[in-house]
Amino acid sequence: MTSATFLRTSGKALTILQLALIIGPSFVIFGYNQANIGGLLSEEDWVKIFHEIDTVHSTGIEKSNKATLQGFVVATFVLGALVGSLSCSYTGDKFGRRNVIFFAAVCSLIGEILEASSFGLAQFIVGRVIIGFGVGQLSSIAPVWLSETSDAKSRGRHVVLTGLFMCLGYTLESWLDLAFFEFHFGSVTWRPPIAIAIAFSLLVMGFIYSFPESPRWLVLKNRSDQAAHVISALRGLPVESLEVQAELASIEHSLEETSRSAVKLRDMLTMGEDKLLYRFCLCILLQFFQQASGSNLVSVYAPILFQNNLGLDSETSRILSGGALTWKFLSSFIAFFTIDRFGRRAVFMVSGVGMCACMAALAITTSLKSNRGAQIAAGCFIYLYNTWVPIGFLGANFLYCAEVAPVRLRMAMSSISTANHWLWNFVIIMVTPVAINTIGGLYYIVFAAVAACIPFSVYFFFPETTGRTLEEIELLFKDSPSIWSTVKYAKNRPILMPEEALASKNKVDYVEETE
Repeated sequence: MTSATFLRTSGKALTILQLALIIGPSFVIFGYNQANIGGLLSEEDWVKIFHEIDTVHSTGIEKSNKATLQGFVVATFVLGALVGSLSCSYTGDKFGRRNVIFFAAVCSLIGEILEASSFGLAQFIVGRVIIGFGVGQLSSIAPVWLSETSDAKSRGRHVVLTGLFMCLGYTLESWLDLAFFEFHFGSVTWRPPIAIAIAFSLLVMGFIYSFPESPRWLVLKNRSDQAAHVISALRGLPVESLEVQAELASIEHSLEETSRSAVKLRDMLTMGEDKLLYRFCLCILLQFFQQASGSNLVSVYAPILFQNNLGLDSETSRILSGGALTWKFLSSFIAFFTIDRFGRRAVFMVSGVGMCACMAALAITTSLKSNRGAQIAAGCFIYLYNTWVPIGFLGANFLYCAEVAPVRLRMAMSSISTANHWLWNFVIIMVTPVAINTIGGLYYIVFAAVAACIPFSVYFFFPETTGRTLEEIELLFKDSPSIWSTVKYAKNRPILMPEEALASKNKVDYVEETE
C-alpha cells in the first residue's frame, strides 16, 4: 500500500513544497506590500508626483493636513484588507480554500501593477485598495488552510512560519527600497521596488492548484473519499492506515457534533455548550493585542521613526530600518523552535512582557530630544522590540485563532478576527503620522499599556492547544466546566490517541444506528 501524492510527493516533502511555493510567497506579499510605502514617502520623485501628501517640503498647518492625508493613503491598503478578510467568512466555505487563495493572488497582482504604473494619487489609491483586498484574503484564508492540512505535532511550527515569511517581506522591501534610493533621481527610485512584488503573486497563482484542498472543507462538503485521499498524501501514509482513518473519523465526528446545533454567524455571540462567544472573544482579543502593542507601527513606519524621532538623515534612517527589520526576520526563528516546545501560552506571555518593557523605554528615551545618548538608546530599543514581537505575535496569533474556532465556523471566526486585526491596523496607521508630529515619544506609552495586559489575559483565559488535533481542541472547550476553568482543564486533559479517536467515532455511529 502506498500513499496518495501531489506534485509526485507526499508527507513531509509535500508540506515543505506547500510552505515554499504557496504559504511563503503569500505572506511575503503580505509583508512586502504593507511596508513598501513607508520608505518611499520622502523620495524626491515620489513627492513630486504625489505632491498632495508631500510632508517633506511643507510646514505648519499645511504639513499637518498633508500628514493626515498621507496616513489615509497608507491606510487604504488596510481598508481593502479589512473588507478582504471579512469576505472570507462567506467565500472560504462557499468556494474552498484554494479558490480563494488564487483569487487573492490575482487581486494583489492587479493592485501591484496599478501602483507601480501610477502617475496620480487616485490611481495609486485604487491599486492600494485592491492589493489590500487580496492581502486581507490571504491573511485570513492561508493560515486556516495551513492549519487544516498540518498534523498536530508540527502545526505550530508550520503556521508560525507565516510570520517569518511576512517579516521576510518587510525585510526585502526595506533593503530593496534602500538599493533603489541610491539612484537618487527619477521614478526608478520607487517604481521597481513596488513592481518586484508581482513575482510573488504570479508564483502563488501558478502553483496553488498543484496542492490539496483542506480535508476539513472536503468533509464539510460531504466529500469524505477525497478527504481521505488528501490526508493520505499529507501524512505520507496509505489511505487504509489507522492514522488516516482515525483523523478522518475525528473530523467527521466533530462535524456531526457541531451540525446538531445551530451554526449561523450570530451563534458566535452566544455561549452555549460550545462556548462560542468565549472562543470568539479570544480570537478578537489576540488580534487586538497584535496591533495595539505596536508591531506594525515599527514595521511600517521604521524609517520615519528613525528620521523624525531620532533626527537622523534619510539614508541612515533607511539603513537602520533595514537592519531592524532584518533583525526581526532573524528573531522570527525563535518562535519556530519554541511554539511547539513551550506552547502557545508561554510565547504569548513572554512576547507581551518584552514588548511592554521596550515601548516604555522608547517613551522615555525619545522624549529626551537633545540627549544624544538617549537617541542611541532609542534606536537600540527599536531593535530589541523587534526581538520580542516575532516570538508570540507574528504568526502565532493567526495560528491560535484558527485552532480555537470550531470547524463549521472556523472560516467565519478566523476572517472576522483577522478583520479586527486590520481595523486596528487602520486606526494606528491613520493616527501615527499625526501623533509622531505632535506628542512624539508619549505615543509609545499607549502601546506599552496594551502590551502589559497580554501576560495577565493569556494566563487566566487562553487554554493551551499545543499537540492537540483541531477536533480535540473542539472537545476541550465543549467539555470544560466553564470559561473560568478552561485553562486548568486544558492542562489536565490527556491528549487523544488515534485508536481512541477511531473508537469514539465508531461508538457514536453504533449508538445512532441502534436508536
